[in-house]
Amino acid sequence: MKIGFDAKRLYNNFTGLGNYSRTLLQNLQEFYPENQYFLYSPKYQENPKTRPFLAAPYHPVAPKSFQPLWRSYLMTGQFKKDNLDVYHGLSHELPLNVKKSGVKSVVTIHDLVFKKYPETFPLVDRNIYDFKFRRACANADIVIAISESTKKDIVNLYGIHPTKIKVVYQSCHSLYYQPSTLSGKVIKEQYQIPTEYLLFVGSVETRKNLKLLVEAYGILPKDLRIPLVIVGRPRQGVKEVKSLIQSLGLEELVFWVENLSSNEHLQVVYQEAQALIYPSLYEGFGLPVAEALLSKTPVITSSVSSLPEAGGPNSLYINPLEPEDLAKAMEEVLTNTGLRQTMKEKGFDYAHSAFGRKVVTDRMMDIYSK
Repeated sequence: MKIGFDAKRLYNNFTGLGNYSRTLLQNLQEFYPENQYFLYSPKYQENPKTRPFLAAPYHPVAPKSFQPLWRSYLMTGQFKKDNLDVYHGLSHELPLNVKKSGVKSVVTIHDLVFKKYPETFPLVDRNIYDFKFRRACANADIVIAISESTKKDIVNLYGIHPTKIKVVYQSCHSLYYQPSTLSGKVIKEQYQIPTEYLLFVGSVETRKNLKLLVEAYGILPKDLRIPLVIVGRPRQGVKEVKSLIQSLGLEELVFWVENLSSNEHLQVVYQEAQALIYPSLYEGFGLPVAEALLSKTPVITSSVSSLPEAGGPNSLYINPLEPEDLAKAMEEVLTNTGLRQTMKEKGFDYAHSAFGRKVVTDRMMDIYSK
């Protein structure tokens, strides 16, 4: 089978959408090497993350000259030359004329956060996203949602029939499926992380609800206030969070890590934590939750959107609007050794069964084949 992919973010984005693209293609090549994979992008960046995808067995494809409309219209001519069976838009978009190409198409919708939290996006961006997402969902033969929650949003906000939408969870980076060989002591010293800590991973923005976590720390009994390590880049609402930390006298307990250099190091930071705290208000999937479970780290997260799907039956769920609820869950995890051990073991098993690399890849290949 010849399968084409929108690889713009694979080659040029080094956070969520780019990671999704690279992980999927790596899995497909490993488990289904008999297929041919064509990676279409208007431009490339060459670095250690993209280099494996710039040569055989992949087939990188780019316009021979600068063509502003190539990704929206002209790319479909290349589909015919390459004799594609299926084209997959990996990040919310398809060529606007994909139906006329004669090639079956699939599009992945990760989330509709700009519709759920419009105040966090400029008006121009919201309008562009809405046009692209809506057209892609209408034109695709199959829409892939990365969670049941995202599927419901697509049905409710775009009126797409549920039978057209298939749920395929994300898998994590391949390293999370095997134990780290790095020294926890060395990694913690490198980033000046304390010996014992609770962990938050994610960009620091209003939707991620870090303020609630700080409020919960203020409620937690003082003898349970172990350090909090925050791994993520600051975006919206950081000043407000830091002001709250200062007003509660928690400055010496909060450690900010903005320069974590690799997934290998992040895996160790997960493994060494007492628990991941992830009180987000909305997620398309909740990748840090899955990564933590695979690292045998207990998870406390929100009971909303996709997070119960990511966390499974043995994570603890809280109302993301109630700091008292989170403080209670944190106290339970920190004081109940048996509970913490059960969360580690059963959470790990759940993540492998739900987000295993072969499990997820088989599901995707079944969609391509059909």
